[in-house]
Amino acid sequence: MVTTSGTTGRTLYRTWISDNLRWDALALREGDIVISAPSKCGVTLTQRLISLLVFDGPQLPGPLSAVSPWLDRTARPIEEVVATLDAQRHRRFIKTHTPLDGLVLDERVTYIGVGRDPRDAAMSELFQWDNMNDTNLDRRLRGGRLDDPSPVRAFQAWMEGPIMPPEIPGTPPPFLGPRGGPAHPPLARHMGSLANILHHFHTIWSRRQLPNVAMFHYTDYRTDLVAEIVRLARVLGLHVSRGRAAELAQHATLDAMRARAADLAPDSAEGVWRSNERFFRAGGSGEWRDFFDERVYRRYYDRINQLAPPDLLAWAHEGRRGLDPA
Repeated sequence: MVTTSGTTGRTLYRTWISDNLRWDALALREGDIVISAPSKCGVTLTQRLISLLVFDGPQLPGPLSAVSPWLDRTARPIEEVVATLDAQRHRRFIKTHTPLDGLVLDERVTYIGVGRDPRDAAMSELFQWDNMNDTNLDRRLRGGRLDDPSPVRAFQAWMEGPIMPPEIPGTPPPFLGPRGGPAHPPLARHMGSLANILHHFHTIWSRRQLPNVAMFHYTDYRTDLVAEIVRLARVLGLHVSRGRAAELAQHATLDAMRARAADLAPDSAEGVWRSNERFFRAGGSGEWRDFFDERVYRRYYDRINQLAPPDLLAWAHEGRRGLDPA
């Protein structure tokens, strides 16, 4: 395990919206927490749970996305983000959509990986696009993939990824390899594709025996949130009784988070969403069944078995009920 920064041995993930080299600007501290997951896999909920533990209650010193920023996101100058984090005196917890092979792991830091059934994540992302405020940006990001009027074809395209994001003039190329050269195709994965979701999961799964890497799953949150808060506290070196965890869990329900959407939705003050409240959508598991015809269903199972081993797939789809990472 290394504690120095640099690109050696690290996969570069650089798109128009995200650049994992931004991590090199931040001096990590003892006790820092990094939350790593693909889009729509439970990062915001995990941030909220950690905030409840760090601050021992529901109050925050600012909007969640300012307290726990997505460090890789290129919308804000990295100097501003680092200055905000450097000024924090509480235990820091930072969001990233970068897989663990794109980070230089530090033994002083706890890395929390979060998973979700990839089909539910894709379904949630479809609805997220619809809630984005800038329709022109929405169209540009979709690149024809999500504008397809057939959800079945949209899922087919998502399964067959990688789907590269479009190049935006004046921004870094979508993906760069070592020394700025082209990335090898297997590593050039757009975060919205099935291939990239499972790759991201695998970078955590393959490191799960490290003492500072832990895995959580959206299904486990939904099954017994109180138990998962107790487990999360233990991973972070804290002791929280089940009774106290039950009190904290009341502030992490969908209704409770929707009621505080102005504070808890990602980038809530930037007008990203048509509705901050709609970010906390009451979508359940298994909605994808309405859009999977028999052919898509068969292809999905063929595809996942090409992309990941059976043990990882069991966890990816069912959480610890499928296979406990421990």
